[in-house]
Amino acid sequence: MSEIPYDRVKLARDSKRPTGLDYIRRIFKNFIEFHGDRRYGDDPAVVGGIARLDGCPVTVIAIEKGHTAKERTARNFGAPHPEGYRKALRLMRQAEKFGRPVICFVDTSGAYCGIGAEERGQGQAIAENLMEMSTLCVPIISILIGEGGSGGALALAVADRVWMLENAVYSVISPEGCASILWKDAAQAETAAQSLKLTAEDAKRFGVIERILTEDDLGTVMFYDRIRRMLHDEIEELTGDLDLIQHRYDRFRRIGRDAIETGAQ
Repeated sequence: MSEIPYDRVKLARDSKRPTGLDYIRRIFKNFIEFHGDRRYGDDPAVVGGIARLDGCPVTVIAIEKGHTAKERTARNFGAPHPEGYRKALRLMRQAEKFGRPVICFVDTSGAYCGIGAEERGQGQAIAENLMEMSTLCVPIISILIGEGGSGGALALAVADRVWMLENAVYSVISPEGCASILWKDAAQAETAAQSLKLTAEDAKRFGVIERILTEDDLGTVMFYDRIRRMLHDEIEELTGDLDLIQHRYDRFRRIGRDAIETGAQ
């Protein structure tokens, strides 16, 4: 595990890193994928459907990058269009209707910012996800497994529990984008990464996430079994919470407060 933030960014972007579909295939049983947002079309950058976690029915949603150049091109490099977020929201509403917990795997540099996406309401689609996830009446767990970029990641991370892999990153903007704005020079990305506080340890210190998942056994059977057990236990605990929505609200209100009070930088 590197202590240099920009090294973490490089690890988070590694094409050999497990993607959302890898987690779905190895943790869950009987996964059935659903397609389309019922408004425009289907977005292959967002994969979602129903599955079983140790026999319990759940809704699973993942932002998928792919591994090879061909897969990444087909998945738009994990940059969702608005129909991808609307598909995710459709599945979350369905999960609420049938009382299924929602589990999200997040890995995106950000929502797609092309003209077509903007014309079809990219900002509104993200905003609707933020609003509706905040009041969803079923447990939500989101895991950042690679990049967590800006609102594109947050649109699937308004959850009761947010976890990060130790080499994942979570930030309001990419280091290159930040450097381009502040110094007009994307080559200053390493300096920007240091300032953005985008590592898992930073997120944990500021209360943005609850848990950091170690990567010593990344991609192994033991790794996926460990996450499966943790998800099972967490869902059991959250299912018994009679004030789930209030606690979710309180969780986000607390972000940064403890760090400020203790003087963390």
